[in-house]
Amino acid sequence: MKTSLEIAADYSRSPCPAEPATVPAECAGWRLDAALARLFPEHSRSRLQSWLKDGLIRVDGAALPAKCKVHGGERVEFAVDQPVAAGPTGAAEDIPLDVIYEDDQLIVIDKPAGLVVHPGNGQPSGTLLNALLHHAPGLAEIPRAGIVHRLDKDTSGLLVVAKTLTAQTDLVRQLQARTVKRHYLALALGIVAGDGTVDAPMGRHAVQRTKMAVVRSGGKEARTHYAVRERFAKCTLLECRLETGRTHQIRVHLASIKHPLAGDPTYGRAKSGDARLDAFPRQALHAWRLALRHPVGGAEMHWESPLPDDFARLLESLRE
Repeated sequence: MKTSLEIAADYSRSPCPAEPATVPAECAGWRLDAALARLFPEHSRSRLQSWLKDGLIRVDGAALPAKCKVHGGERVEFAVDQPVAAGPTGAAEDIPLDVIYEDDQLIVIDKPAGLVVHPGNGQPSGTLLNALLHHAPGLAEIPRAGIVHRLDKDTSGLLVVAKTLTAQTDLVRQLQARTVKRHYLALALGIVAGDGTVDAPMGRHAVQRTKMAVVRSGGKEARTHYAVRERFAKCTLLECRLETGRTHQIRVHLASIKHPLAGDPTYGRAKSGDARLDAFPRQALHAWRLALRHPVGGAEMHWESPLPDDFARLLESLRE
């Protein structure tokens, strides 16, 4: 599964703008790629750099490098043979979605546990992407149907989807800048002493390649903050906040400090001694709060999602 940063690399295959444009005078002295990003905010700078490298953008009739300085007034044209849009692979399917917010730029979904986000090996259909294409057919024109980050199949909770290229580019930039706030509720085995941070780079497991692991050499920066919400006899309810967004990050980080998630079949095989925890059929992880700036206008927005029934019932049982 790819992270939001890795997904961003796939956006470079989006269609070029059809109409020529003129570099504004206030961009004089800027790098060409920076000026283009100002002209075409719906496209990321890396996407524009890729088109420049491929010769798909002409400035006053010439193919120029991204680092070339502009003077203002140059005419920017795009090649006739534009790249094919990297639209989503998959068919629209009438799968119910819990939409908690929607406007002309974005959709916020409360994803149930068990729903795969994107088609892949062993899961060609029945995914969130297929449901989105049915809910909003226009997403067929957006790379990855507007999906900019993911939740694991058995993790429930909030996920944002872009409905336009402008929104998608802006949300990816927010994720890269770490201004999207994602808070999770996690039921960790054992008694967690207090609040803390796991700052440990992550990468593929050296032997089991479908798993992630904390790696000391060659790993990607990964940081998870956690706070104790409630303690029980055999486990602790934590609120986790992601500073980075690596695949399986919370699951791997909590397992690395000897507090794996209840029900986690991949990173938490140890028995807790409590049959209720050991019988929970999925990792006890819920994305309960999401906050970001609206991609058009920049208004601060946030949403919260109540615990799903299975997670809530488990907590009620533990409190008894």
